[in-house]
Amino acid sequence: MSAPSGNPVPSAPPSYEEALGINMNYPHPYPVPGPGQKPDGKGMNPPPYMGQPPPANNPITVQTVYVQQPVLFYDRPVQMCCPSCNQVIVTRLSYDSGALTWLSCGGLCLLGCVAGCCLIPFCIDALKDVDHTCPKCSALLGSYKRL
Repeated sequence: MSAPSGNPVPSAPPSYEEALGINMNYPHPYPVPGPGQKPDGKGMNPPPYMGQPPPANNPITVQTVYVQQPVLFYDRPVQMCCPSCNQVIVTRLSYDSGALTWLSCGGLCLLGCVAGCCLIPFCIDALKDVDHTCPKCSALLGSYKRL
């Protein structure tokens, strides 16, 4: 198998630039540092603080914020820091008639305790709502509702 006599046989395939038709006379799209040169930073890394004002030489002010976890109030005294007077206290309890007290009274009336026995729930603290107050500044700190 011989090549036709009119066409010479190429010795090597064309280079990438020749195959794509890239003209090597155009400048390179990215700066390429020469041997022994350091990159000047153009196009390689964004300048520091690009799109931000340069840092000021002002002293940094640090503020410490203590976040207190929410306190759950039940029918027992709670030790906590009072948000009103900032003292560590054990809450003082006071009992008020609430929904459970009135429902117990109504239930006893329906059962026939109308001679005054239906008022017994108003004497039992376990059926009343509980208010937690500060013993030092008397601020209301929270409430526990039975119903």
